[in-house]
This record gives sequence, structure tokens and C-alpha cells, in this order.
Amino acid sequence: MAESDWDTVTVLRKKGPTAAQAKSKQAITAAQRRGEDVETTKKWSAGQNKQHLVTKNTAKLDRETEELHHERVSLEVGKVIQKGRQDKGMTQKDLATKINEKPQVIADYESGKAIPNNQVMGKVERAIGLKLRGKDIGQPLEAKPKKK
Repeated sequence: MAESDWDTVTVLRKKGPTAAQAKSKQAITAAQRRGEDVETTKKWSAGQNKQHLVTKNTAKLDRETEELHHERVSLEVGKVIQKGRQDKGMTQKDLATKINEKPQVIADYESGKAIPNNQVMGKVERAIGLKLRGKDIGQPLEAKPKKK
């Protein structure tokens, strides 16, 4: 009765090939002979330093005529911001501090390099008291009564 021990279990299992063995030519041909599915993919420029190579697609993209860029703040808006800020006697840094933005943001808006953001434009409008959006740019901002 010593042979029928229910607590011990012996499992015999053959290990599969390691990654290096599975990639070898012998392993691939053996798998093909057995009729298994073998997936092969060729790596693009494998083992070569071709990361900065100009391809046909790159040249085609360079010849593309359509300009893809973000709309920028118009120079008219930049001049209005500059005029309104100077009329109130503020520097770019003062205005930036007042609206909780970085001075570079104000500089970008004034030079026409910034991508318009309605939140920033609204804060600048209220700080300098001039309209920056819509058809009457540069006109005084009408104080609207707050709704409660």
C-alpha cells in the first residue's frame, strides 16, 4: 500500500524550444515539414544604420503643395493687445501676471505667433478692456451685468 500515495504527483513534460532555437533555420524547416503555421516577417533595414534615409515617400511629402498649419492670431489683434496694454501702463509681464499666464504667452499674442485660445483671449480682453474677437476688434469692451 506504500505505492499508492495520493499526495505526491509526478508530471513529466517536454519543454518547448527556446526563442533562439525557434528562430533557427532547422526549427523553421522542421515546423514546416510537420505542417505547422510558420510566420515569417522581414525587418525593414535590419542591422543597418538607415534611420535618416530619405525614402520615396518623404520626397513625395516634400512635393505636396497643401499647407497644413494652425491658424495664428492676426497682427491686428496683436497690435490691439499692445496698444491696450500700453494705454493702461502695463508691461507684458504685468499683463501676464494679471491674467495668470506666462509673459511669453503675451509676447506670442502680440507678435502674431500664438494659436488663438478663447480662454486666454477672454482674459486679455477683460484685462485691457478692448474687444479682440468678432467683427469690432479694438472697440471698448461693454461691461455686461452679471446674471445671478
